[in-house]
Amino acid sequence: MTGKRQNAYFRKLLVGYDGSPQSEKAVDIAFSLAECLDASVLIFAVARPPEPAISVELEAVLDDAREHFEEGFKKIMEKARGRDVNVKTDMVVGHPAEQIIHRAEADGVDLIILGRRGRSMISRMMLGSVSERALRYAHCPVMVVH
Repeated sequence: MTGKRQNAYFRKLLVGYDGSPQSEKAVDIAFSLAECLDASVLIFAVARPPEPAISVELEAVLDDAREHFEEGFKKIMEKARGRDVNVKTDMVVGHPAEQIIHRAEADGVDLIILGRRGRSMISRMMLGSVSERALRYAHCPVMVVH
């Protein structure tokens, strides 16, 4: 069988990206699925502001986050270059789980793909991680990559 399958279910994929090895693996899986299913992929990063958000500190954190994610996005786009995949990247500021769930619903995403654990030590210790919240509250299926 040659060509792509007709896909009525998973046309838009969103990958929660934080630069961790788990999120890199989620990107690879999303690319493979997108090629097979003729789906588009949004690589979506969320910069979490410091609490409390002091304006000087906030600007520094957001600048660091933009730089970090832009570097990761460049590598992702290089990976995508040789593949037949429509890929977009975006970054916003806020709580990662809330922003991912909101963006998925607003964009009509059919599948969210997330790594099991994020980069921070706090994320590892808390059961209420981004993937856990997405599993509970997203409007669409969520794939958690180990």
